[in-house]
Amino acid sequence: MSNEDNRFTARASRYARVGVNVGNVAARYAGKRFLGLEQDRSEAARELAAALGGLKGPIMKVAQLLSTIPEALPKEYARELSQLQSQAPSMGPAFVRRRMSAELGRDWQARFENFEYQSAASASLGQVHRAIHPDGRRLACKLQYPDMQSAVEADLNQLKLVFQIHARMDPGVDTREIFVEISSRLREELDYELEAGHTALYAGIFRDDSLIRVPEVLPELSTGRLLTMTWLEGEPLLTFKEDPLEDRNQIARAMFRAWWHPFSHFGVIHGDPHLGNYTIFSADGRPRGINLLDYGCIRTFSPRFVQGVVNLYQGLLANDRDRVVAAYEAWGFKGLNDELIDGLTIWARFIYGPLLDDRERTIADEVKPGDYGRSEMMRVRTILKEKGPVTVPREFVFMDRAAIGLGGVFLHLDAKLNWYRLFNETIENFDIDTVADRQFEAFPRAGVPLPL
Repeated sequence: MSNEDNRFTARASRYARVGVNVGNVAARYAGKRFLGLEQDRSEAARELAAALGGLKGPIMKVAQLLSTIPEALPKEYARELSQLQSQAPSMGPAFVRRRMSAELGRDWQARFENFEYQSAASASLGQVHRAIHPDGRRLACKLQYPDMQSAVEADLNQLKLVFQIHARMDPGVDTREIFVEISSRLREELDYELEAGHTALYAGIFRDDSLIRVPEVLPELSTGRLLTMTWLEGEPLLTFKEDPLEDRNQIARAMFRAWWHPFSHFGVIHGDPHLGNYTIFSADGRPRGINLLDYGCIRTFSPRFVQGVVNLYQGLLANDRDRVVAAYEAWGFKGLNDELIDGLTIWARFIYGPLLDDRERTIADEVKPGDYGRSEMMRVRTILKEKGPVTVPREFVFMDRAAIGLGGVFLHLDAKLNWYRLFNETIENFDIDTVADRQFEAFPRAGVPLPL
């Protein structure tokens, strides 16, 4: 048995041990509750993080996502989980050869002018290799780790246990729909054919856009577990943190458009504005736009939900409570009382705040990137804890993630723009039927299922 085989066999047994360890944390907490003893949340969070620490897979990116949703997890749990590593161990050259042979056949090397066995980047589900096509094009080959389906299912089982522990703390949020949503998106990330379709969809949306570049997928060199695309040259966003404001604003405009234009026009959003999911391309030494690289976490929405997002914004802008409540209901929130509506509106005004303010400003004045949304989240947690629970609809999860993630990017850039005008230009002449027509035309052409 090879070293790589041993590694992944060991990983399987580690998952089994982790399940036992997490179960023990839950059992100890339940026992203390039964006996009427106080449980130190920080201690329990550290125990849970220690139990999960052997895993270097999808659950770690899930923990970071959950930290953006008020009261989805206790802050102690979110803090501990967010510190865990998010990368799986990379595959060695011998293992890469076998994986590529399994995907493209024994003669796979003849289909490339060159292929680099050392990965250029790695993530929770796979790793990326540089290659050169026989016609000279530079390529990025995204190769999925073996047996990731069972790894994702194991991670989801651990996540379910985390939520069960949290449920015993009388949370302010009913996490059942959150779990369903996260499970669906993680399973989708395993399907590289779907990711190829999402890439094609975005390529069509931004075909004539000078601010956003999308890689081209090579179907003949792609499978359900191998995605081969053109390589887009660029630099990390943080490279430009000290550049002149005009250049940082240029990057921010591109980021804003890359996320909000597809949502408002096609009902689709990139669910993970992580710093590793895009690079910055330059011209004449100055940043000009972004390379949008990863399409594994794309969320599509019904036109009705997009309408609800627009209505919520317009209701907040007009200070129209009835319209705001109707928008929450269109999003899928149920059983809301006045106190819960007030709590949700605190969060909504934070998310939409810069878009409601018709002036040039930073995304959150005098707030550090790591503190973005923290004080508002604490206020909402208190209300939800006392007046809840509230069931968070599935669609909220990645909308919230995108808004918080983008806000963090704009804070890193210290960009100063009129966000109100950018957003209103994006939703100008919004029409629900037009969104439906665009979906009906663009989604099947890209090979993407229409939203239910």
